[in-house]
Amino acid sequence: MVDMPKPMMPDFKGTPVIFLKEVKTELKKVQWPTKDEVIKLTLIVIVISIAVGVYIGAMDFIFVKANNFLFVAK
Repeated sequence: MVDMPKPMMPDFKGTPVIFLKEVKTELKKVQWPTKDEVIKLTLIVIVISIAVGVYIGAMDFIFVKANNFLFVAK
């Protein structure tokens, strides 16, 4: 059987100050999106959310009407 390497666990033996310094160092390495990218991606999320909401609402409306047509005696 092949021995799988154990996942690396964070070292919590240091002080909170050391931890925060390491966090700051790591955050400097992050490639942050530009303002234009954030705006474009936010608009995409909003548009897709509205489209999915309209689709689910339309399907709900259709199924309710079909259910009333098939199962509600008039």
